[in-house]
Formats: sequence, C-alpha cells, structure tokens
Amino acid sequence: MVLIHLSYSAAAHRHKPSDKAPKPSIFFSSLPMMLCLTGLFVWFSTIAFAAEPNDHVRPLRVVTYNLLHDGALSGFLDGRTHLEERLEMAIRELKALDPDIVAVQEASDSRRHGNVPERLAEALGFHVVFEPATEHVFGLWPLDRLLVGVIGFREGSAILSRFPITSSDVHNLPRCKKWLEPRILLQVTLSTMWGPLHVFSTHTGRENECQMERVGEIVRDHRAAGPSLLMGDFNTPETSRVLTTLRKEAGFIDAFRIVNPERNGATVWQRIESPQSTASRRVDFILLLNGRDSTASVRSSRVVLDRPGQLPDGSPLWPSDHYGVLAEFDIAPNHRSR
Repeated sequence: MVLIHLSYSAAAHRHKPSDKAPKPSIFFSSLPMMLCLTGLFVWFSTIAFAAEPNDHVRPLRVVTYNLLHDGALSGFLDGRTHLEERLEMAIRELKALDPDIVAVQEASDSRRHGNVPERLAEALGFHVVFEPATEHVFGLWPLDRLLVGVIGFREGSAILSRFPITSSDVHNLPRCKKWLEPRILLQVTLSTMWGPLHVFSTHTGRENECQMERVGEIVRDHRAAGPSLLMGDFNTPETSRVLTTLRKEAGFIDAFRIVNPERNGATVWQRIESPQSTASRRVDFILLLNGRDSTASVRSSRVVLDRPGQLPDGSPLWPSDHYGVLAEFDIAPNHRSR
C-alpha cells in the first residue's frame, strides 16, 4: 500500500497543471475483475444446482394405472365390477397423490358409465386425451365406428395432464398373436416448466414381445431434446427379453426398479372382492428415456392404489385388478446445452 501511495503522489506531482481532473479510484480499476469473479461464482452455482436434486423443488410426479373396465357388454349389462364405486376410490386416491400426469389403461366409454377418462380428468381438473383401441379393429373407419356404435362401448388408453397438451398421436401396434385384439400406443406432447415433454401410454397384449419391441422403436424414433416417459400395462415381466433389451441396450430406465432394487413391486392380479392382497407379478411400468438436451433422474417410485375400500354392505372392494405405480423425477438441462 505504501508503494501505491508513493507512486500516486509522484504522478500527481508531475502533472500539477491537471489537478482538476478526477483522481483514479482503486475501486473502479478493480471493477472488471470483481464482475468476472461474480460471474464465475454464479456459473458454478448454477451447475451445482442443476447437478444435485433440490429436495425443496417439486419434482415431476406421474402415475400409471390400469382402471379395469366393466366389460365389452357394459353398454347394455352390468359387468359386476363395481366400476362406479372403484372410480370414486381412484379419484380420492389420485387427489391425495397429487400427480402431474396420469396414464390410464382400460379407460372406457359406455352407455352405462359415460366417458370414464373424461370424468376422471374433470374430477382432477386435468387436460385429457383418450384414444379407444376398439376403434381400430378392422382399420376401416366406417366399419369400426359402426361396431363401436352397436355395442355402445369403447376402450383404450388415456393420458391426463396438469400441463397443457400441445399435440397427440396414435400408433397402431402389430397384431402378432390375436388379429381381432387391436393394441395402440398413445403419444402426447406436454408444455411444461421444463420444456416440451413426450409421454406415451400403452396396454400391450399378454406376453406379446413383438408389440413391446415396436413400442420401444417408436419411443426411440421420437426421442427429442427433453425426456420421454413410457408408461402402461406391458403384460410382460421385467425379466422378459424385450424389457431387458430396452433397459440394457436402448437406454430406458425402469423408475421403480432403480430405486427399489430388492422390492417385489407386484401389481397384478388383484381379485377385486378378495379380503387380502392377491397380486404376485409386476407388469405395470414407468420407463424413462432421457433426451438430448436435458436429463431426468428418478427421485422416488412406489406402488400405489394398492389398498382395498368397502362396499356399502361392508364387503371389501379393491380399486382395480391392477395396482398403480407412481414415480417422481428431477429434470435439469444438460450442461452442454446450457
């Protein structure tokens, strides 16, 4: 500090004629360095925040659930599955879980019960897209609509969302085993706080691996900048060849298994009037495929909608023959994209 003072005094002595000019300030001379250090601090802080999940920030919360419809003849007859009571149970439970997105399989529309996914979405205050697989039996629009109109019943997949739905698409899956059993993959794009989010819902045939292979191909082909979520009733165990390939080779992350490596996670099949749990297999999944410009990590996942209620006479009633699955995700942009 002494050297600085002496140098400054000498300079001032040599330039007496310009004494009225403002004197240089150490603060202003070091301002560029201070701004650089501040910028570096903010940059490193942003990276650290994005790299580590913040428990105080609400994650993306999603649920997949096979609701169990009331039967193909429920447009005329009581299917004896207590759909109205079970729907009320599901609404109460979903309100308590407070999800952002719900993928529903066996969503139905019939003369007796109305449009179940729309009723569910209205109760939750959500947007909804519903695509009946039953309208794809013959692949001929007039004939399919005539069939649906005669029986008064439609069934398929639905996606309910707290976020606006900006687009939707339907993919027909190959009929590898049963030609008169059409299966579809429903795709929507959501406008979220993290950017566009691609969500897929499907209900494939029982142990129909060729349909699951096609599902995996479609999701990978539509891989975007943001994460993609594939949810549904896959009707195949996690040890199957196709699901093993999706996880180990195609980059899909099994949300439940990655945070519950030892738990069984059974979701089927529950006898809806049984006094005890009868589920022993896991066929309902939430799979994550990360995008090019953002990465999601699984914060938590668990089986839900897995407790019975009661009918008015006191007998037990389960919400469905499937349990639901919930997963929470933390989403952050990739450092390279930033």
